[in-house]
Amino acid sequence: MDTNEHEIGQLIQQGESLSLEFKSDLKCLPDRDLVATVVSLANTDGGNLLLGVEDDGAVTGLHANHLNVSGIPSLIANKTNPAISVRVERCELQGKSIARIVVPKSRQLVSTSDGLLVRRRLKLDGTPEAVPFYPHEFIQRQSSMGLVDPSAMVLETLETGQFDPLQRLRIRNAIKKYGGEQPLLSLSDEELDGALGLIKSSGDKRRPTVAGLLLLGTEELLRTHLPAYEVAFQVLSGTDVKVNEFYRKPLIETFEEVELQFKPWVVEEELEVGLFRVPIPNYDRRAFREGFVNALVHRDFSRLGAVHVKIDNNGLNISSPGGFVEGVNLGNLLVAAPHSRNPLLADIIKRIGLAERTGRGIDRIYEGMLRYGRPEPDYGLSNPYLVNLFMANVAADREFLRMVVEQNERLGEPLVEPLIVLTRLRDERRLTTSDLAPSLQKSESQTRIILEKLLETGLIEAHGSGRGRSYTLSAGVYRRSGQKAAYVRQVGFDAIQQEQMVLKYIATHGGIKRADAAELCRISPFQATRLLKRMEKNDLVKPVGQGKGTHYVQPK
Repeated sequence: MDTNEHEIGQLIQQGESLSLEFKSDLKCLPDRDLVATVVSLANTDGGNLLLGVEDDGAVTGLHANHLNVSGIPSLIANKTNPAISVRVERCELQGKSIARIVVPKSRQLVSTSDGLLVRRRLKLDGTPEAVPFYPHEFIQRQSSMGLVDPSAMVLETLETGQFDPLQRLRIRNAIKKYGGEQPLLSLSDEELDGALGLIKSSGDKRRPTVAGLLLLGTEELLRTHLPAYEVAFQVLSGTDVKVNEFYRKPLIETFEEVELQFKPWVVEEELEVGLFRVPIPNYDRRAFREGFVNALVHRDFSRLGAVHVKIDNNGLNISSPGGFVEGVNLGNLLVAAPHSRNPLLADIIKRIGLAERTGRGIDRIYEGMLRYGRPEPDYGLSNPYLVNLFMANVAADREFLRMVVEQNERLGEPLVEPLIVLTRLRDERRLTTSDLAPSLQKSESQTRIILEKLLETGLIEAHGSGRGRSYTLSAGVYRRSGQKAAYVRQVGFDAIQQEQMVLKYIATHGGIKRADAAELCRISPFQATRLLKRMEKNDLVKPVGQGKGTHYVQPK
């Protein structure tokens, strides 16, 4: 099986998805159906169309009319508007020919030449289907890809005189309270509206933007012109509902009222570190603020549904309608360049001071959990239609917090990366660079730089060299936390543990090579050689063969 055949086989095993479609060609798939499928892929995430494969993955092959695949790209280009450029290759699989059509994701809406506009979505059973792409959904796609800014759209039917002047006072007070751009305070109301982009010129008149409506509008105006806007705050104790409030007030007023509702549910303890008393809240206020503001600002205003803030026995959930914007996913949250579905609104909120000005509010959220020794914030329940942030309500690790406070200056900025490393080493004891890189969302070389800086602080120690180099918390960290024995178990027993692992491997597989020992014990090949030689000297193993074919077995 060649590489191409193997790759196609793996695709078929995955089954159909948003980016993978199977089409039977036994009866010669009509051109209209072929083009419509390509359009639906291009209007979603792009992907692969395997022609000659049944829905259940059975390979039935191409119809005679499609055996010459060279004409498929021009057929698709001629029957799509704007034209889609696809790559097509013919592959042999299980003795039959199939066509793999690679469809790029389009950055603009694409239809068939007959005007059919479709996209893909997942049904309740997890299988994909093509559905009509309705006009009200256009803005969702374009805003998520950063092609338009819904919050900057001008509302031609509204007059600036319909706004609530009290909300401008709220903006000014927020700038003072949260440390926003102070020069904004010296501007007149009209100048403030223009400077923030709340009002824009439209022809010979000044009209409000969607962002202006969100910050200055009345409840009645918001219900009429922005029906998707709503915020819910709920507190549950088991199945009992303690608080259940819904808001359609202007954005800053809503933020202040929800923050006021949240405050009584924050319970603080204290930790003495030297001469200082360090508060230990069950929920970090800065993390809550950044998470809530993100939900308000980055939500999809074209999709119905409220921003939900829910506190229950397990922790705090903050969810907002609309998935992650283009280019952001669970694997790059910490490193993706900051950009918003509503850039104007995001800029206004930063300038007022409600959000982190660098656009790295996500770091504040992570820091607000990890510095107390709690699990990192969880975005795992997010999907293409919803972003969900969960912050667990678990007891703080007081000794971990003490270490963070004492070493704050040495840990440096940004603080999030060292906290991720220290948290994982606390929980998993010993890790390599490759183990830590995914958590940091960085390459191994970038991760190694972070680890070397932490080595200089004396908070972690390195063991071994090369690819087998591993890291643990330092003896000093274990000593301060009263876990001296744990450090000895991690470091002092390595040789015995490695020998037992090698012997168990031999008992299971009949023998072990140097490369196997290196991988098994996470040490370098040189260290593996020394380990095996030591075991040979102690009559624990004996070599069989010579050169690269040498392997070790237990002596009889």
